Amino acid sequence: MLRDITLGQHFPGESPVHRLDPRLKILLTIAYVVVLFIGDNVLGLCISVAFIVLMYFLAKIPPKVIWRNLKPLLPILIFTTVLNLFFNQSGQVLVSFWIVKITMGGVFYAIRMIVRIVCLVVGTGLLTYTTSPIVLTDAIERLLSPLSKLGFPAHELAMMMTIALRMIPTLIEETDKIMSAQKARGAELDTGGLLQRVRALVPVLIPLFLSAFRRADELATAMEARCYRGGDGRTRLRQLHITGRDWLYTAVCVLVLAAIVLSNRLMLLAGFGV
Repeated sequence: MLRDITLGQHFPGESPVHRLDPRLKILLTIAYVVVLFIGDNVLGLCISVAFIVLMYFLAKIPPKVIWRNLKPLLPILIFTTVLNLFFNQSGQVLVSFWIVKITMGGVFYAIRMIVRIVCLVVGTGLLTYTTSPIVLTDAIERLLSPLSKLGFPAHELAMMMTIALRMIPTLIEETDKIMSAQKARGAELDTGGLLQRVRALVPVLIPLFLSAFRRADELATAMEARCYRGGDGRTRLRQLHITGRDWLYTAVCVLVLAAIVLSNRLMLLAGFGV
């Protein structure tokens, strides 16, 4: 299960999505997350799914990566589906047995929530899949640079966010190695009740914390050895420049997002409910 988590990984490529300016990608990702909760109707969700599928197709990221990203969320998706099926009693009754009642409104609302959660996870994951940590740090710093005039540590915050994101795959890999080593020594991590499993994780958490602190200390030492002193006077090997092609891609994405926002109005004009 731990190996299925792909958050923070980067897949290099030369697709239009990879070449898009990282600052615009961050803003478009934020806008996509916002419109997911605005276009709460069938048409809006269909456009959202089609848009993110097209982005993954252009980025040439294999579908198995999407499945690996969603696999750890299956318990949450199942739990959300059950809650919406049993607690939403609007619409025509489809199944009625004892105290269990499933209605058409509950089914539709459960589907909406699942699609929204999947698009949310997959859409935000596309940002890290197509943007390297260094470029992502520069983009976040540039977006927060206006706040630096007010004394806000834009560079330091961007660096911390990127390091934390980059360390997720490393810690996951380290956790998997520790659990495999503990199982080889006879530890039973997957058996017993909930309390027993929690207690069995103690031999895993202690070396994991020690490894995390050791890696943090090694990273700090490496940054000091390279004379890292924050963002003051710091130069960059690659400068970020927004080209006409970036504006064109952004304009197309904005039109799609605008269509999702206006989908509620379009559904009403067509005589359908949202």
